[in-house]
Amino acid sequence: MYKKALITGLTGQDGAYLAKLLLDKGYEVHGLVARRSTDTRWRLRELGVDSRIVYHDGDLADASSVQRAVLKACPDEVYNLGAQSFVGSSWDQPITTGIVDGLGVTHMLEAIRQFRPQTRFYQASTSEMFGLIQAERQDENTPFYPRSPYGVAKLYGHWITVNYRESFGLHASSGILFNHESPLRGIEFVTRKVTDAVARIKQGKQRELRLGNIDAQRDWGFAGDYVEAMWLMLQQDKPDDFVIATGVTTTVREMCRIAFSYVELDYQDHVVIDPEFFRPAEVEVLLGNPAKAERVLGWSPKTNLKTLIQSMVDADLKRVAKE
Repeated sequence: MYKKALITGLTGQDGAYLAKLLLDKGYEVHGLVARRSTDTRWRLRELGVDSRIVYHDGDLADASSVQRAVLKACPDEVYNLGAQSFVGSSWDQPITTGIVDGLGVTHMLEAIRQFRPQTRFYQASTSEMFGLIQAERQDENTPFYPRSPYGVAKLYGHWITVNYRESFGLHASSGILFNHESPLRGIEFVTRKVTDAVARIKQGKQRELRLGNIDAQRDWGFAGDYVEAMWLMLQQDKPDDFVIATGVTTTVREMCRIAFSYVELDYQDHVVIDPEFFRPAEVEVLLGNPAKAERVLGWSPKTNLKTLIQSMVDADLKRVAKE
C-alpha cells in the first residue's frame, strides 16, 4: 500500500528534490504552501512534478492551517522543510524567523501529537546551530553555539523535536544538514550568487561579483543527495538525530576559483570584497562528521563539490542566455 507524505517548504530547493524522490518511490505527496503573489512552483516544474502533488494552503506561522493540512492529508510521514532559511535575512527579520523556524515546528508537532501520533516526523535542522564551533569536526554530540537569529530559531526547532520525541513517544527525527546546493538553489545564497555571476560575466552582462568573507569555510554537498538521507531517517525503527555532510570543508574563495575557471576566467579579476556583506557575527568554519549517518542509515554523499558547482554554472549559463 502506498504511503502519504506531507512536505512543508515544498517549493524550495529541498522540497522539490524530496517531492521527486518520494513520487518516484510511489508516495502520494502533499504540500503545505503559503499563498504568494509571485511564482513559487518553478522548481517543481523544472523537475516535472508540479502536477502530481496535492496542495494545501497554509503557513507554519498559523497553527490552524497546519492542523487542517494534517487532518486532510492524513500523512504517514511529515517532512518539515519550511523556514525563513536565509541567514543574512534573519538579522533583518529576527521575529519572523523565530516564529516560522521555531514556533512553526511546534505547530506541526502539536498537530501530529493531537491528530496523527503514528505519523513519522522529520525536522530540517542545520549546521548553523553549531555556529562558533566547539569541535574541529561537528557531529551529533558537538555542543551548539548559534551565531545568528536563524541559527537560534533553528536550535529551538531542533530541541522541541527532541522534546516531543522523548515526552510523547513520537517518531521524530532531525537531520542536521550542512550546506547543500544545486541548480535549484535561490539566488540569495552564495553558491548561486557566484554561479549566476559567472554566467553573466562570461556572457558580458555583468562585470564584477561583490562578496563578503570569501575565506569562510563550508562543508558543501548536493541537495539531491541529502534528501535521500531525510527519507532514510524516517524508515528507521527508532527516531534519532543525524549529521548529514560530506566531511570536506572548502573556502568560498576556492568555490569561486572552481566556478570561474570552469568558463576559463580568473576569479581574482572579477570578485570584489564588500564589507556590507559581512555578517554581524561571522561563522568562520563548518565541517561535518557524517560517520553516524554512514553507519546507521547506510548513507554517503555521491556528488563532489567540483561536479556540483560546474552543474550549477551550466544551468545558469542556459538561464542567462534566455534572458
